[in-house]
Amino acid sequence: MTASRPTSIDSQTSDAASSPLHRDLGVTSIVFMVVAAAAPLAVVAATTPIIVSASGSVAVPSFFVLAAMILLLFTVGFTLMSRHVKNPGAFYSYVQAGLGSVHGLGAATLAIFSYAGLLLATSSYIGVAARNALSRYVDVDAPWWAYSIVVLIVVCLLGYRDIELSSKVLGIVLLLETCVVLVVDVAILVQGGAHGIGAESVSPARLMEGQPGLGLMFAFFAFFGFEATAVFRSEAKDPDRTIPRATYVSVIFIGLFYAVSGFAVIVGTGTSDAVAKAGADPENMVLDLAHTYVGSAMFDVIQVLLVTSLFACILSFHNVVTRYLYALGKVGVLPQRFGVVSIKYGAPSSASLAVSIGSGLAMAVIVLSGIDPVTESYTWLSGAATLGLVGLMTLASVAVIVFFRTNDHDKRLWHTVIAPVLAVIGLGAVLSLVAANFTVLISDPVSAWVVAILVISSYLVGVVVALRMRRVDPAAYAALTTD
Repeated sequence: MTASRPTSIDSQTSDAASSPLHRDLGVTSIVFMVVAAAAPLAVVAATTPIIVSASGSVAVPSFFVLAAMILLLFTVGFTLMSRHVKNPGAFYSYVQAGLGSVHGLGAATLAIFSYAGLLLATSSYIGVAARNALSRYVDVDAPWWAYSIVVLIVVCLLGYRDIELSSKVLGIVLLLETCVVLVVDVAILVQGGAHGIGAESVSPARLMEGQPGLGLMFAFFAFFGFEATAVFRSEAKDPDRTIPRATYVSVIFIGLFYAVSGFAVIVGTGTSDAVAKAGADPENMVLDLAHTYVGSAMFDVIQVLLVTSLFACILSFHNVVTRYLYALGKVGVLPQRFGVVSIKYGAPSSASLAVSIGSGLAMAVIVLSGIDPVTESYTWLSGAATLGLVGLMTLASVAVIVFFRTNDHDKRLWHTVIAPVLAVIGLGAVLSLVAANFTVLISDPVSAWVVAILVISSYLVGVVVALRMRRVDPAAYAALTTD
């Protein structure tokens, strides 16, 4: 994995290496990319019923608000670090700055593993979703993996080019799915729902019913992707302003959007019937609401847009993994070519191509192994990513505290101590919930243990690489913190 730092390269590569990434992304473009990764339509249609059935409670809006509050505390220190750590490696860069290069590279390999897991999990799921949608409207009979491969090819083409093209595609998809969800929400609320508009789903008493820990855990998962704002630092117009603003906007928008939509779903279904309906038919709960309150056409629109929502996820996660490879290529941990910017596209095209090739090979393994794309591939990989990302957030919050306690960059108590400490407590609680309920995410106990070991091993890979660099190439290891 370790690549020596080159002393001379050809002129074309040198020009590319010195060429900066496009710096045209504003707050809106970055928000589009990270919110698209959170897949609002997929969350409202698929995750919300799961939250209701798993928790046995109708307090969905409260779960989303509580998750948003924890993540806003995390965002305080996370965005402050972006002002002082210029490397676009996000989790890797921040953990390294606070806890050293050994833990930093461990965070890097864990981040790559986690986001790649989300990329592959969603790529598996979209094949099934696309097959189901097309079989309903077009007489086409093809295996699920054929659709997944087509999607990966399109993502490869978009990811290889300028990031602005991806942001425009994601922006269009995000606007479409957001509008559709809002139409359904408004229709439910205007018509008064099943039994009138009540406030039971936002009542504090309801929050303690059933299994609130599971409700919070699944609500927390719905935010994944927002933290990727920092990996686009090198492509932001004014990173010291753009990244913090985009991160706060993303968390607040996602939290409010999910809370309002969750409230509408409970109102539309009926407070007294919501838990039973979510448990009986979670896949069609929201689709049935769209059919009832808007019409059959909206049912069809949502089914199609679910596919485009998943596509947006895949493209977003592809771009995130690419930026991590780019950051590690720049510092010599991965091959230098990964850290080179394409002169033609102003993007880390080589790193993007590597992600595409890796995704294709991994998908081939999934297909040849014969595992189920949803109940096994999607479940296992998304479960692994969940454990990995919550662990990374917790580690990053610890790194924030250490970083600002050991230097004089910023001494504001709220930003550097209170908020990060509260974030560690909140994220630690969520991490404990994920660990305690890992067999809920991955129903097979043996598979759950294997996945958990893989997550831990992905972190240890980076630790081993760092220790080897420190022993074999001390200059390259020392340069990690300089870069």
